[in-house]
Amino acid sequence: MRSNPALRAARSQDRIHPALRSFADECRETMMRLLAYVGALALIGLIIFTAANPLTDAAISAATTTANALRDRPGWSVATHSHPAFAVSQIDLPGAVASTEILRHPDGGRKDVLRWAAPGQAPVAEIELYRLGDEAHGVPDAAADLAARLDPGVTGEAQPAGLIDSKFGPVALVDLAGPSTHCLGFFRRIDDAALRISGWTCAGDSLPQRRAAAACMLDRLVLLTAGGDAALADTFAQAELRRQGCNPSRPQTAGRDWIFSGRDPDLRGRLSLN
Repeated sequence: MRSNPALRAARSQDRIHPALRSFADECRETMMRLLAYVGALALIGLIIFTAANPLTDAAISAATTTANALRDRPGWSVATHSHPAFAVSQIDLPGAVASTEILRHPDGGRKDVLRWAAPGQAPVAEIELYRLGDEAHGVPDAAADLAARLDPGVTGEAQPAGLIDSKFGPVALVDLAGPSTHCLGFFRRIDDAALRISGWTCAGDSLPQRRAAAACMLDRLVLLTAGGDAALADTFAQAELRRQGCNPSRPQTAGRDWIFSGRDPDLRGRLSLN
């Protein structure tokens, strides 16, 4: 009959001399104590080094990298694969060619910028449809933004130039007169659709003509696609119901021009100057 494995192991242990077993136990205990001493010394050294150098080079490097990443966080970039969402059905600018630029922000904002310019010349008109994202809290004042877009070197303040009526409601105007140009800016914020419409035109030789040109740009602004944005689609649908048409060669009459009329304007909606 074969013996049990446990019995064979016990017999093997009995054949080991007690002195050898004692020596092995002492070696094991000595190694454990050495490891404990080394660990304690390493911990004490780390504590002393940290106390003497509260901000190490590695920590400085990490903090600098984080700060640079926040500072250099991508902002507006050209969305080359996005399709235009807006258009102006007709523009009275002989010789001017239309172009569209779409910008996107990582925090959700989108800008559709429509410009008109003769080949090789500066733009004579622009309209921007800005769908606000989470970045909107840092958006500059609309009037200052218009002046910078027209001429990035302009440092003066744009002057208020009254209001005009539009299918989107009352639109604020700003005088953007520069050293060599005299243009008129306009802007309207629609909170229900998180949308800001702004732009400028240099068409016309007088303020009434530029007012009429701005009114026509807004009247002929149409939505091509809402991209699933129900509020945006509803805003343009309601605006089309209020569309009255325009004639850029005939400035607004006194009855429709709030600045020169003798009565208070019949405002539609809420006026926002931002």
